[in-house]
Amino acid sequence: MAARAWSAKAVLAGVVTAAALLAGCAQDPAPQSTFVLLDGSKKSTSDLKGKVTLVNFWATSCTTCVAEMPKMVSTFDKYHAKGYEHMAVAMSYDPPSYVVNYAQTRKLPFSVAIDNTGAVAQAWGDVKLTPTSYVVNKKGEIVKRYVGEPNFAELHALIEKLLAES
Repeated sequence: MAARAWSAKAVLAGVVTAAALLAGCAQDPAPQSTFVLLDGSKKSTSDLKGKVTLVNFWATSCTTCVAEMPKMVSTFDKYHAKGYEHMAVAMSYDPPSYVVNYAQTRKLPFSVAIDNTGAVAQAWGDVKLTPTSYVVNKKGEIVKRYVGEPNFAELHALIEKLLAES
């Protein structure tokens, strides 16, 4: 019996190790989405190719989202000239007037979209928790997902690595 328990543990450990090794091998393409910006213009996922992009799902009612926003602005300011983009996607339950007011009063320098129907959040893995952010490489592949506020030192290191890739 003890031998069986041990071998099951060994097999499980091997499976977990293999899964961990394979986790970094394949990257999912960012879902095809159309982002409706505050000015009424539209951007699609394909418009982001060739740039490193953070797609950040947030809400004006989310205290963590509001707290992280100045760091999101600093990150954008630091890397934008090098090919970094930021797409802030307001959740469908966020009143558009609140989003517009927040973006204008905080002078958000990056693209802000309103996901009125929830279709964008649905396409990106049925996002329900805010903030949820996805780092997308120049090829349009998701390389990292953060639920909650990112570790900004780690995020900056990842952005720098991705910007350096050709």
